[in-house]
Amino acid sequence: MNEFSPGEGAVAQAADRLLRAAADRVPCPPVRDLIGSDDVKAAYAVQELLTARRLEAGGRVTGRKIGLTSSAVHQQLGVDQPDFGVLFADMSVADGASVPVESLLQPKIEAEIAFVLGADLAEGPLDAAQIRAAVAHAVPALEIVDSRIADWDITFGDTVADNGSSALYVLGAPARPLTEFEPVEAAMTLERGGETVSSGNGAACLGDPLAALAWLARTARDVGNPLRAGQVVLSGALGPMVPAAAGDVFSAEITGLGSASVRFHTSGHEGGSV
Repeated sequence: MNEFSPGEGAVAQAADRLLRAAADRVPCPPVRDLIGSDDVKAAYAVQELLTARRLEAGGRVTGRKIGLTSSAVHQQLGVDQPDFGVLFADMSVADGASVPVESLLQPKIEAEIAFVLGADLAEGPLDAAQIRAAVAHAVPALEIVDSRIADWDITFGDTVADNGSSALYVLGAPARPLTEFEPVEAAMTLERGGETVSSGNGAACLGDPLAALAWLARTARDVGNPLRAGQVVLSGALGPMVPAAAGDVFSAEITGLGSASVRFHTSGHEGGSV
């Protein structure tokens, strides 16, 4: 943590800046001028304030997303840990559905493994055995990320404050228990219009997507808001994220698990063009 020590006023200003950008669909300048670029506590304070306001407006939490899970991104942003954001019910998009690009600012898409929890991760050692046993099933997923900050000019502090640069998520099919699927062994291919635009594997996600889940379980408990049964956890990208635009059709295949797809359209042209 650096010597920059923002007060409650700066945290509130950062939250207001991000809220205006989301409401107006106009990207804003980074918020690191208010909260610093690597002040973990301040960044999550902004995220918590935005979460509270969303809950006050009737939002319902459905889980969490994990970001910054690759070593390349760690080096790029000068960080040594992942981050997380909060998933809400209105962020869920049906598999194969079409998303209006006007509802987003500068979207990108990435493929990952989602875990649906069958048990709380609030007590106990939170070791590998407990983490694995708590997973009801895994499903293929797409995360549509979208920075409220102009040109994706983000540091660790900016993306954490901006709820992990989250926007929407798609859960594909089928759902498989971990007795039938080993996340670290999975290979992923993401296609746009039938052309491969991203690829990767389970080891790209903190060495193992279950290791990412374990990190989140411990971190969530430490901050007093542990993971609960029924929640969805997006465990982190298996390959590079790809910009999305109207007319794009994306489909991800994860070996041993299944597939997920989504389209992007402009108003009046739902379904886009293939």
